[in-house]
Amino acid sequence: MSIEYYILIAGYILGFYMAWNIGANDVANSMASAVGAKAITVRQAVFIAGILNVVGAVFIGSHVTNTIRKGIVSTEILADPHIALIGALAALLSAALWVSFATWKSLPVSTTHSIVGAMVGFGIMAGGFSVIKWGKLAAVVLSWVISPVFSLVIAFVMFKLIIKIILSKKDSFAWALKLSPFFIGIAVFIVVLSFIFKTPLGKTLAMGNLTALLLALIVAIIFGFAGMKLLSRFVQERKDGAEAIFKRIQIGTSCYVALAQGANDVANAIGPLAVIYFIVKTGGIGSEVSVPVFLLLFGGIGIAFGISMAGARVMETVGKKITTLTNTRGFSVDFAAATTVLIASKMGLPVSTTHAAVGGVLGVGLARGLEAVNFRIIIKIMLYWVLTVPISAITSMIIFKILQLIL
Repeated sequence: MSIEYYILIAGYILGFYMAWNIGANDVANSMASAVGAKAITVRQAVFIAGILNVVGAVFIGSHVTNTIRKGIVSTEILADPHIALIGALAALLSAALWVSFATWKSLPVSTTHSIVGAMVGFGIMAGGFSVIKWGKLAAVVLSWVISPVFSLVIAFVMFKLIIKIILSKKDSFAWALKLSPFFIGIAVFIVVLSFIFKTPLGKTLAMGNLTALLLALIVAIIFGFAGMKLLSRFVQERKDGAEAIFKRIQIGTSCYVALAQGANDVANAIGPLAVIYFIVKTGGIGSEVSVPVFLLLFGGIGIAFGISMAGARVMETVGKKITTLTNTRGFSVDFAAATTVLIASKMGLPVSTTHAAVGGVLGVGLARGLEAVNFRIIIKIMLYWVLTVPISAITSMIIFKILQLIL
């Protein structure tokens, strides 16, 4: 068996390990607000996120992946297939090691930024500093501020609105039921637009902005009123007030987040593996490769394993340690994170769901006053965000050099 096939076997192992890490860290924090608000249990979150991630990865995930994530590194360094193979392996291992460490410390980090940092490290070792597109890397750094601040503001405003028009009323249950078409509707509106604009499936449909907005509005109105009918029929526990209504709505928003992450984040694990797979099979590579469905399924299963085996650690931090979450606050967080990711990607800004989710939690905490937020954990999380790109890059450089000497 040639050395390339040994590299391919190693690629499968590391690709699965990276997907496992995405599940354990990235996907876990997207379900954290629902778990923290007690809309669902950790076991239910693991089950829902596991299934929906596999579905998102296989049916909505990208069947074409950029060989260099986010276009951070010039594709000219892929001209030598052997260098590209070693680089993809180094990138997978270094990104996965950093995310593993962060998960062990129970802290949420961006798997996208981990793989970006790893590709930067590989690019510098293979082609020098000139192959790095520093402008694009600066945009990634900028997203450390854009994502959480955007989400913080949206979550803060949304929760303040819920307080004003529902929670401050004498019969908050009746008001929550009466206004549920609006809250279900705006959540569905964002979800539909996200699938049209942000997933490979939506890009295939290639809808114009006006058509997409109209379709999203129609679907939102239908779901809004249908949702109210179902809620009035099945939710009777008035003692919990508005929280009983928002508990059901939040389960829906959490399902969307899990499905979207399976569709969008599977590329972080499968992108470098697809590079290795195609170089071994065809002997060369272009700037984009088509990803076979079995690789998407492989990545989706890896993500599901990660959530089930280690997802509870990060869920605990984001869902419980930053601020106390209720269902109304949890809904505000999910809505803010989904809206942030949609708007930022539409504007062409690199954005992380992780950063948006944490920003949203911080926003609802601040809506209750500074004393409601655990700033010690926030500072710790932000430190890990800043360290993600440089540590992944340095680790990738070291691993690349070692692999070059061995292979």
